[in-house]
Amino acid sequence: MVRGELRPIELPRPAGDGACSLHEALARRRTTREIAPDALTPAQLSSLLWAACGVNRERGPFGTPGRTAASASNSQEIDVYVALESGIYLYQASGHRLVPVAAGDRRALAMNSRQGVDSQAPVQLIFVVDLHRLTHTGGFDEPGLHDVEVQKSYYFVDTGIIAGNVYLFAAAHGLASWFHNCQKDDLAAILALRPGQKVLFAQSVGWPLRP
Repeated sequence: MVRGELRPIELPRPAGDGACSLHEALARRRTTREIAPDALTPAQLSSLLWAACGVNRERGPFGTPGRTAASASNSQEIDVYVALESGIYLYQASGHRLVPVAAGDRRALAMNSRQGVDSQAPVQLIFVVDLHRLTHTGGFDEPGLHDVEVQKSYYFVDTGIIAGNVYLFAAAHGLASWFHNCQKDDLAAILALRPGQKVLFAQSVGWPLRP
């Protein structure tokens, strides 16, 4: 299958109901590796992605739309790709939609094969950094944004913030989540990444597997 066989997915408006309190979500937050294959509804997927790094205000730092996840100088250098059974999509926060990237079920590549776990998770989030957005930030252009080692600290922290949002959303809605490594080289090839883009980690999301 090729990208042309997939169509963009216009996500429904994210809903804020049905969640527990922040305190309860923090108490329930945990890594769950045993995830059922049952698909999330479009509404659930929509709210999950918005919670991860969606636009929560039209004007954030330095005039750029603000996100639910902080980033260095509001560079928003982390892209979230979404691997579903149908294919891989890029989450476009500005339009709250999924843009097709590669057709076919590639979710297994979002797992680290050395872990020996056959994931059944219906959703795999793949975190990719775009270094161009750090070195050409629309925010405060501080020297660290151009230093390779400092860049690493920024984009690893920023990825962790997004992953933390996903964990809390999952806990608040009774979902299972697992942040883990992935097959970076294979994914980079399928995603046709540009120089300066790197696959970092992945995160499985779905319903807990019941015994």
